[in-house]
Amino acid sequence: MPRLFTGLEIPADVEFALSLKRGGLFGARWIDPENYHITLRFIGDVDGQTADEVASGLDRLSNSLQFPVRLTHLDIFGGDKPRSLFAGVEPSVALTRLQAAHERVLQQIGLAPEGRKFVPHVTLARLRGTAPEDVARFIAEAPRFEALSFVPARFVLFSSRDSVGGGPYLVEQGYPLAA
Repeated sequence: MPRLFTGLEIPADVEFALSLKRGGLFGARWIDPENYHITLRFIGDVDGQTADEVASGLDRLSNSLQFPVRLTHLDIFGGDKPRSLFAGVEPSVALTRLQAAHERVLQQIGLAPEGRKFVPHVTLARLRGTAPEDVARFIAEAPRFEALSFVPARFVLFSSRDSVGGGPYLVEQGYPLAA
């Protein structure tokens, strides 16, 4: 039973730049740069028939228009109990529309709505036992975050193995975005 999600791949040059943020934070389990991505919609564990329906439904979104993506800052999820460090994505109408289109297609094939608000980001590390003060210090002392931009050529259907997160993620199918 595959565990699926849709997302945007991160180009190698942006992966490299983000990888330079790694290290120096107690309790951080750093994500391998080749597993960096922006999740559009988590699908979860599905049977083979549903996986085929997902892949087919996403075909309808092929050739959506390309748009720029801009990573602008470091932040955390978890507040007083930090659970992940991420690079935040600048708000974008085009990105929000693409994510909403994924949501509509997946609900049309019978999947439950996503329960969480869409907050586009690239997870850099999973945190365990990391004090909020340590994360705040890490972010404050990090070199200035230079914005990183790219234009994705496609969105993808990823699969992952059942694990505690962080990959490896496999591209099951790619869907081109029109220039």
